[in-house]
Amino acid sequence: MSRESKFLSLVLRHKPEEIGLQLDKHGWCRVDELLRKLKKANRKLSRDELVQLVESSDKKRFTFSEDGSRIRAAQGHSVDVDLGLEPRRPPDELYHGTASANLDAIFSDGLNPGRRRQVHLSTDPETAVRVGQRHGKPVVLRVEAKRMFGNGFEFFCADNGVWLTDKVPASYLGFGQTG
Repeated sequence: MSRESKFLSLVLRHKPEEIGLQLDKHGWCRVDELLRKLKKANRKLSRDELVQLVESSDKKRFTFSEDGSRIRAAQGHSVDVDLGLEPRRPPDELYHGTASANLDAIFSDGLNPGRRRQVHLSTDPETAVRVGQRHGKPVVLRVEAKRMFGNGFEFFCADNGVWLTDKVPASYLGFGQTG
């Protein structure tokens, strides 16, 4: 991930105040305001460079509004935002990548969002392996999403295809694959 993308993630997910930016209740900010605040913080980015950064992001971390006037992080916020996502029926199984060092805690307490607002899940084990690699020796956990959904748990799908839920109790977890 580029330096610019990391900083944009920081600002749009966790610390908008870092550059004096305010996100609305759904996590959006005006593109022109973001560019102005970035410039003021010596992080100058042109509109074209911002569009290129968003379009070239392999994880599709950021989303433009339909008219292109606003931008937000697709998911992963630690600040209080409501992405306005409607609950959806998830695929039968979803996956979560983590480090093997976290397994004891996970199988004791389940998956919790930690510093984020919700637990992040992927539709394929390969993506989960890449996520797990960021934290150590990767392990992929299989989430029985169909059973969870049937038991009343809500799932949401972010703009970038990442599935979100508030918590995954350990009883819905199994091993997917290791990397």
